[in-house]
Amino acid sequence: MATMVSFHSFFSISLAISIIFVSRFSITEANNGGFTVDLIHRDSPKSPFHNPSLTPSQCLNNALQRSFSRVHHLMSFSTQSASANVIPNGGEYIMKISMGTPPVQIPVIVDTGSDLIWTQCKPCIRCYNQKPSLFSPNSSSSYKVVPCSSKQCLSFPRTSCLPTTNTCQYSVSYGDKSFSHGDLATETVKLGSTTLRDMIFGCGHDNGGTFSDAGAGIVGLGGGQVSLISQMGSSIAGKFSYCLVPMSAQNTKASKMNFGGSGVVSGRGVVSTPIVSKSPYSFYFLTLEGISVANKRLDFYTSSASSNTSKLAQAGNIVIDSGSTLTLLPPDLYNRLVSAVKSTIKARPVKDPKLILSLCYSKLNVSSIPIITVHFRGGDLKLNPLNTFVRTSLFSICLGFAPAGEIAIYGNLAQMNFYVGYDLKKKMITFKPMDCTKQ
Repeated sequence: MATMVSFHSFFSISLAISIIFVSRFSITEANNGGFTVDLIHRDSPKSPFHNPSLTPSQCLNNALQRSFSRVHHLMSFSTQSASANVIPNGGEYIMKISMGTPPVQIPVIVDTGSDLIWTQCKPCIRCYNQKPSLFSPNSSSSYKVVPCSSKQCLSFPRTSCLPTTNTCQYSVSYGDKSFSHGDLATETVKLGSTTLRDMIFGCGHDNGGTFSDAGAGIVGLGGGQVSLISQMGSSIAGKFSYCLVPMSAQNTKASKMNFGGSGVVSGRGVVSTPIVSKSPYSFYFLTLEGISVANKRLDFYTSSASSNTSKLAQAGNIVIDSGSTLTLLPPDLYNRLVSAVKSTIKARPVKDPKLILSLCYSKLNVSSIPIITVHFRGGDLKLNPLNTFVRTSLFSICLGFAPAGEIAIYGNLAQMNFYVGYDLKKKMITFKPMDCTKQ
């Protein structure tokens, strides 16, 4: 009898957008050996977001809905804007950092596509409700405001000056009308046992929108100059990585994020593909050349509306997004993918009860699921069944891809149980098949 595959492993981190520029800073105690911190899934019992009343399928369907919300806002992104066009409550992973002297622990959403680090601060003119205590600048001896005349303030978009205190004021907004306004400042931040001094962050005194009361802000890991990754600079040599454990293991295992030497992905079975530098620079763009279903290759074409012709896709045609559960493809490629999968799986399709995904089956076994391979520029990545199908209910197992207009996103379902490494100096992302519960 064929072994039934388990479809209860799903996760998401978060993607937001900001274009921000600042000057340099100092760091201590981050050495060449690197360091590792825990990533806590929002649905894990260890997470402040945990809701024990939700079933695994309900958690997944919520994540799928956030994938569609995210791509909608990505399509409206303007590189001339200093806004983050992503629903901020869509964050899926939490990192516990400490700020100030003496240090105060703060749970923040990990955000692989935004730059600014910010948290709610006392005194609050207007703040959303949060369960953790508000950060108090007056209680920290290492807190310093950024002066209006500084390079940090002058190079930061949408800043203003508070003349009475000569304090630089920042402003960020999100596509769902959420926002954070406050003082641009520097502070000591601790990640595990690693201390980062003079980190630029936003001390928010006026914040609102759809933020959850379980979190106290955002830590940006994007490619912009003010992100946590950029601010750590040469101390981590532009390297970080993550290995996301399946949902079924998160009661006992936390996912890991590695920085510096600890973030190098190498060894047998690695697949590397170039990062393409293009605006918006907070995103990590890759080049997807095609997808194969079993032995049938489907090339990624870009259609030209003006000439009704097609050409092979250009470099940087897909964003790797750890905040979108699904992999989202242009409609033409998605339709060809669905057709190829249908022709391989002989079972009769059923409707998704939640009407979120379009190709579903009532049951599948491992032997009936075709091997799906993604062809990145530089290498091919063979996906496992848990990367390509998800259980959306007790009666439906669905293909974890969806159409999404002109925005292509390589989502976290396809990254599950892969060690994913970023080398920003070499401009490469490397994948290695891995049982992330053993990391």
